[in-house]
Amino acid sequence: MNTLTPEQIVSHWDRGSPWPQGCGLDLPAAYERALTVRQLRIARGERPMGYKIGFTNRNIWPRYQVFAPIWGTVWNTTVVFCEGEGTVSLSATNEPRLEPEAVFGMSATPAANASLDDLLRCVEWVAPGFEIVQSHMPGWLFTAPDTVADCGLHARLLVGTRVPVALVGHDAGEFEQRLARARVTLKRGNEAVETGVGANVLDGPLHALHHFLQALRDCPGATDLQPGDVITTGTWTDAWPVQAGQQWTAEFDAPLSPLRIIFT
Repeated sequence: MNTLTPEQIVSHWDRGSPWPQGCGLDLPAAYERALTVRQLRIARGERPMGYKIGFTNRNIWPRYQVFAPIWGTVWNTTVVFCEGEGTVSLSATNEPRLEPEAVFGMSATPAANASLDDLLRCVEWVAPGFEIVQSHMPGWLFTAPDTVADCGLHARLLVGTRVPVALVGHDAGEFEQRLARARVTLKRGNEAVETGVGANVLDGPLHALHHFLQALRDCPGATDLQPGDVITTGTWTDAWPVQAGQQWTAEFDAPLSPLRIIFT
């Protein structure tokens, strides 16, 4: 199998067109390819704004045949902030799907071997989010390396009302317990389609962030977490197909607030 070049991956991303085949790489090579794609996008003027963590929800691993978390970059061209409701374009996306998630904003770079408490001290805020993911492999049939090379499946990210971490918990245990117990009801229009819980993502969003930090630092050439980075930590439900004209709502329990998205 021929491998997709970084230039081809960017071209398919820009046009929203399916790949003719898989990436043809193993997992380490797929991350190397994704970092090259990142440099191409920086060179043309895009600015990295942080990262997405994918496949942290163990419940969906058998469905997609990916059995460990992955990660990719999010961009100033893909991230939108709002206060409770936002509009997002699906233009040039390929088979887009929607994921309700918890999103973190970093205030500092965590130290080496950071504990959960060390990590929480480097987080400024937490917010509800909708990540719009996409697959350039038709029918969402892919391998784990395909998902990594395919920009981590990231298409868009809507970030809702941000809550300072000090208002959620005084230490990592209290903070994570509140997020892990929180539930979300995902609605398409007025129809509830699925419920989920924060514990679905590696036992809680802060645990997902902790796992990602080690994975990021184990990847040669990857850029470490920086102050101001936005990190979305994985879906609390399955990923649901979406289309222009639809309105979806994620009714999160406190400390997160409800979030509505309108697709154009």
